[in-house]
Amino acid sequence: MPFCEVGKYQNGVDASGNNGTKIFYKTYGQGPVKVLLIIGLAGTHSSWDPQIKALAGTITPNDSESAAGDRSYGEGGGMEVCAFDNRGMGLSSVPTKKSEYTTGIMAKDAISIMDHLGWEKAHVFGHSMGAMISCKLAAMVPERVLSLGLLNVTGGGYECIPRLDRQTLSIAVRFLKAKTPEQRAAVDLDTHYSKEYLEEDVGTTTRRAVLYQEYVKGISASGMQSNCGFDGQINACWTHKISRADLESICSAGFLISVIHGRHDVIAQLSHAKRLAKKLHPYSRMVELPGGHLVSHERTEEVNDALLELIKASTSKISPYDWTNLPMKSSGWNTTPLTRKSSREGSRSSVLADIVERLQMFLLFFFGLFMLAFEFMRRGVSRLKPVRVNAALT
Repeated sequence: MPFCEVGKYQNGVDASGNNGTKIFYKTYGQGPVKVLLIIGLAGTHSSWDPQIKALAGTITPNDSESAAGDRSYGEGGGMEVCAFDNRGMGLSSVPTKKSEYTTGIMAKDAISIMDHLGWEKAHVFGHSMGAMISCKLAAMVPERVLSLGLLNVTGGGYECIPRLDRQTLSIAVRFLKAKTPEQRAAVDLDTHYSKEYLEEDVGTTTRRAVLYQEYVKGISASGMQSNCGFDGQINACWTHKISRADLESICSAGFLISVIHGRHDVIAQLSHAKRLAKKLHPYSRMVELPGGHLVSHERTEEVNDALLELIKASTSKISPYDWTNLPMKSSGWNTTPLTRKSSREGSRSSVLADIVERLQMFLLFFFGLFMLAFEFMRRGVSRLKPVRVNAALT
């Protein structure tokens, strides 16, 4: 099976810290155009199958005996695609320390895979946590990124807090209690897809019933994620942050970016994706679709079209101003197609606005928790029936 020993492609502290760490990967298709796919929390390389089929023309990996006979060009024509299991999941190594899981460390894993494959440059597409990792990769080695596709992304940290309502709270409790593939499959469906999509009729049954069987089979095959892997990947999301230096590094490279998001995502809130897209203006395009967190499966055709369009636009080298669909907005930044510099006043106002925004989010979060707890207590008390006590005889 194909593994990349990441320590062989790193130096110094990184190499010693990753000694023995192996990342499992698969490649699909052949061609001069290279595409690296980075999946999110608790996902495996196979989660990208709908996109791999469209890009590479096959979901049969190149190391398979039947690959030669199944090989065909995808819609993009002449692409080689690589998808892999992040550390802590699937067939990749599972470090035991939380400190060994950050989006920066995992971005270096992805860079090592590119080195292992001999890829100088690639289009980099990531989903959820994988999109956070993709941002870090783009900031670290912007000269190796041809384009950046960010699906259902947030800025990490407090932005990983999901939408606060009863549905999300129920999903969180069920997720933490899930111990079997059947329990995990049931909660994953509500996490990944919109309610409307799951309730659609498919023949004589519903899409939920069909997907449930597929999820149970898939989770049973790959196995439940270990506690170390889950805790580590959660730590990577929570500690993730895109700094101003990261943004400047990404924007200075001038490659095009697509931020693709489902409007009904209960995990990664749409407003956070929009905020990141605005920070990456004028290189970014915002693509909103009527789907949930796994919009790449729920709206496969639209997502694939958006990614193929990104690759095509990057190849034709169109101007960022012709690419973006975001309005020009003055925020203290002086923008040019290849550089971005801030004025002193703009920098101060931007920092102040960011602090106020974060404070508002924290206040809303704790207020939401208080209201949910109050509602549960109120309902519990209302169910208690008073005990009728007869008068005592004296």
